[in-house]
Amino acid sequence: MWTGPVIEPHDLEPSPAHSSRTYFPGVRTVTSEARLPDRIRLLLVDDQILSRGLLRSSLERERDLEIVAELNRTDDVVGAAKRHRANVALLDAAGPGSDSITVTTELRTLMPECRVVMLTTYGRPVHLRRGLNAGAKGFALKGSPAPQLADAVRRVHLGLRVVDANLAAETLKYSETPLNDDETDTLRAAREGGSVALMARKLDVSERVVRTRLWSAIGKTGARTRSDAVQIAEHNGWLLD
Repeated sequence: MWTGPVIEPHDLEPSPAHSSRTYFPGVRTVTSEARLPDRIRLLLVDDQILSRGLLRSSLERERDLEIVAELNRTDDVVGAAKRHRANVALLDAAGPGSDSITVTTELRTLMPECRVVMLTTYGRPVHLRRGLNAGAKGFALKGSPAPQLADAVRRVHLGLRVVDANLAAETLKYSETPLNDDETDTLRAAREGGSVALMARKLDVSERVVRTRLWSAIGKTGARTRSDAVQIAEHNGWLLD
């Protein structure tokens, strides 16, 4: 179930200035009743050929959706969106190339008329929050039923924000992290075990910096030890990336 108001059929009707010029066989005069809404132009970005093919075949069955381009990397998303005048980009959140958060920000800045729906295979609450903050209008699970995903595309195209109910529920389990990025990275390193010296080498900082970050993280989490801080942060979802 998608969040947001229910879309009524009349919501998809185009304004007279943007109506489609589609003609039906045997009809010489196009009336308002015979006119279809403009098709929503989609850009698919997914490095997995099978996944992208399934996505394309399922969405192409929807009469109001059109796949105008496909990419297997995120490097040229903005350029492709401009060339093909895409309305919505379906973007694999974990695909190769430029970071999906960066790409989403670039699209919002350079081509705001192309809205982003991020696709993910599993719940990543921190990534979801970052994606929405970057300007993504939707978050959906890869493998969602085609009608559900198509409905999300339509809502996003209308300017609504759409988040898969399962992802939203997962995100609500976790509170906002009190840790900054450096402290989070240090606790992730501490989670793997090892001495302060080993952590310092992994993080490419001095041992003094590691100790300072650990003490800060311990204080912010209300823990007594390094292992307690890791456990508390894990429980609250603060170490998810």
